[in-house]
Amino acid sequence: MAFGRSSRTKPLVEPVTLKILVAGGFGVGKTTLVGAVSEIRPLRTEEILSEAGRPVDDLHGVETKTTTTVAMDFGRITLREDLVLYLFGTPGQDRFWFLWDELAQGALGAIVLADTRRLEDSFAAIDYFERRGIPFTVAVNCFEGARRFPAESVRGALDLDPEVELLMCDARDRESVKNVLVAVVEHALALADRGHATVTG
Repeated sequence: MAFGRSSRTKPLVEPVTLKILVAGGFGVGKTTLVGAVSEIRPLRTEEILSEAGRPVDDLHGVETKTTTTVAMDFGRITLREDLVLYLFGTPGQDRFWFLWDELAQGALGAIVLADTRRLEDSFAAIDYFERRGIPFTVAVNCFEGARRFPAESVRGALDLDPEVELLMCDARDRESVKNVLVAVVEHALALADRGHATVTG
């Protein structure tokens, strides 16, 4: 009996791995988003908020927050057998932004997570990705108790280019987050096909 590979056996597929950044302001839900979809135990670099940081950490709107990411969050999700995403959550506080350039190396695209209660905290991340030509999608994290606004109103407040997709999401919900990830990958690949995207690295 021959032990060669059966003609019915599917060839092994080497998955394509893509790097996606998850950015946004302090306390917007980046760690929660990565944890909601990661198929591995997420790597987290959280520290307890200290008294020393209170003068520089704006807790308005996130008064119950007790920890903060000081380097990055890391997770992985397989969207298809041939497509794996590595998720890198960036720190949200100004004093850790020097890490962003390192994390952005090789990124296909990014999610800018936004909170309508602190929408101005999204501007820095949007500016960062626009300047570096990294495709991004804005995802509004719909916190419980937060006022809901029409997508076009949020788009106008953020002054987004027409090609930037804006979605509503729940960073705690796996399917909601997967929809955002699919959107940012499709957006980034479409731009790359048209030759408009510059992937850093």
